[in-house]
Amino acid sequence: MQNESVIRRRNLLALIGTIAGSSAMYHAMTSLGFASESAYKGPIKLAGDVKGTSVLILGAGLAGMTAALELRKAGYKVQILEFNNRPGGRNWSIRGGDSFTELGGFKQTCQFEQGLYLNPGPWRIPYHHRALLDYCRRLNVTLEPFLQLNHNAYLHATRAFDGKPQRFRSIKADFQGQVSELLAKVTQQGRLDEVVTKEDQEILLQAMRDWGALDRDYKYNANLVSAEFRGYTRDPGGGLMDDPLPSDPISLQELLRSRMWRYLQSYARYDFQTTMFQPVGGMDMIGKAFAREVGDLIRYNAKVTQIQQNGSGVTVSYVDTANPSTVQQATADWCICTIPLPILSQLPLDVSGPMKNAIDSVPYAASVKIGLQFKRRFWEEDEAIYGGISYTDLPIRQIAYPNYGFNRGGRGVLLGGYMYGGANSFEFTAMTPAERVASAVEFGAKIHPQYKSEFENGVAVAWHRVPFTLGCAGEWTDAGRAQHYRNLCQIDGRIALAGEHASQLPAWQEGAILSALDAISRLHERVVKT
Repeated sequence: MQNESVIRRRNLLALIGTIAGSSAMYHAMTSLGFASESAYKGPIKLAGDVKGTSVLILGAGLAGMTAALELRKAGYKVQILEFNNRPGGRNWSIRGGDSFTELGGFKQTCQFEQGLYLNPGPWRIPYHHRALLDYCRRLNVTLEPFLQLNHNAYLHATRAFDGKPQRFRSIKADFQGQVSELLAKVTQQGRLDEVVTKEDQEILLQAMRDWGALDRDYKYNANLVSAEFRGYTRDPGGGLMDDPLPSDPISLQELLRSRMWRYLQSYARYDFQTTMFQPVGGMDMIGKAFAREVGDLIRYNAKVTQIQQNGSGVTVSYVDTANPSTVQQATADWCICTIPLPILSQLPLDVSGPMKNAIDSVPYAASVKIGLQFKRRFWEEDEAIYGGISYTDLPIRQIAYPNYGFNRGGRGVLLGGYMYGGANSFEFTAMTPAERVASAVEFGAKIHPQYKSEFENGVAVAWHRVPFTLGCAGEWTDAGRAQHYRNLCQIDGRIALAGEHASQLPAWQEGAILSALDAISRLHERVVKT
C-alpha cells in the first residue's frame, strides 16, 4: 500500500489551488511539468525554395496579417481578402467620428472627444503572450501598462453592505486577515500536528501574522498594522495634523455572505497577472502596424461567398460590399482561411466531412462592451481611482477605468459594462444600442452616483450582432475540443484554418498569431517537399 503521508501530485495541486489560488497552482503545475510558458520560440524561419507558390488569405485580422507578413518574407505570392474597410478584424478601436452598423440595421456614430476611444474587442496583453509582444516590438508598436488590479477600485454586491461599494483593498485585506486568524487558531490548538512539524508550525504562525496583518495575539482587528493594508479612517498627515486612525475591518460572516471574495481572483489568474500592456493610442495600433507591412496585399470590402478547391489550387468567390451584384474570383495554390466560424459555417465550402463538422460544432461566446464618455474624470478627481477595474454583481459586471491620460482633467471614457458569456450578455445583445448605453448608465450610478449628472454619450458593441464575426470568440467545450480540434486545425487538401478559434487560447490575440504561425509552418513543409 502506498504511504498515505506522501501527497499525490494531483492532490497537491488541488491543495495549492484551494489555499493560494489558481495562479499559484499554475506555477506549481509548471514546476511539476504539467504546464508551460507560451509556445512561441522567436521569429519563424521558413527556409527553402517555395517555387513561386501563391497563397490566398481570407481575413486581415492579426492571424491573416501574420501569415501574410511571414509568407511574403519567405518568397510566396500573397493576397488578402478582407470584409471590412480597415485592417485588424476584432483588433479594433472606436473613436469620435467612427460609424458602424450592426445586424438589425442599428447604426452608431461615436461622439467621443478627440484622443478618447473604446477597445470593443481585445483590450489587454499579458506579459507571457510572447508572440504578440515580439510583433509589437518588431513593428514599433509602443506599449504602456494596463492596470488589471487597482486596490482603490470597488467591489460591489447588490445585497451586501446596503448596496454600497467597498474598496478592493479592504475586502482583500479583511478576507486575508480573517482566514489567517482562523489558520493561526487551528495551528495553536494543535490541529495541524499530524501534517506540520512543530518547527514549521512556528514558521507558519509568523507567516500568518505577517501575511494577514495579525496582532501579537494572532487576532485581526482595527489597528495601525491592519490599516496599512485595508486603509485608514484618518490617513497619516504632516506637521501638527491629528494622528492617523485605523479603519474597522469587516467581519468574516459579512465577507462570506457578501460573496465578494469571488472577485479576488480577478488579478491572480495567470491570464491576468501583472505586468499587462496596452498599445498607446488604442489596441488597433497593432492592426495598423501590421497593415503598414502588408497593406498593399489587402483587398478591402471583399465579402467571401464561396470557397472551392481541387488538387491543384483554391478558388474563392467574393463580392465588393459596395457593389455586391458582381461576383469576382481570386485563385491561388493554397488558402489560409481566418474567417470566424459562425460565418464560415454558412458558406459553400469544399472541405472534408470532419473539418466541416468541426467548423459547425464550435459556438461563439456572447459579449458586449459599452463605452461611456463623461464630462470629467470624476473617478480620479472624486475617488482617486486611476486605472484598474471595479467588479459588481449588477448586469454590467465590470467598470474599467482608462489607463491613459491620468490626472489631466477634462473628459474621459469608461468601459461602462463588459459582459462575457452568461445571461447578461444575451440580455444586452437583445437591446438596441441606445438601450444598452442607458442601462449601463442606470446600473453604473449605483456604484458611482456622479454618472447621471456627468454622462455625455456612449457606444455599445454586441458581438453577436457584428456582421464580420457573429460572435466574440470560439467557445470550446472539453468534449468539443477532444472531438473536433485536430480536425479543425489539420490542413484539408489545400485549405488551412487559422484564428483564435484554432488555438488553445480562444479570445486572445496570442492564440490567433500562434495558430497562423503553426498553419503556415505546416503548409510550408508541404510546399518545399513537393
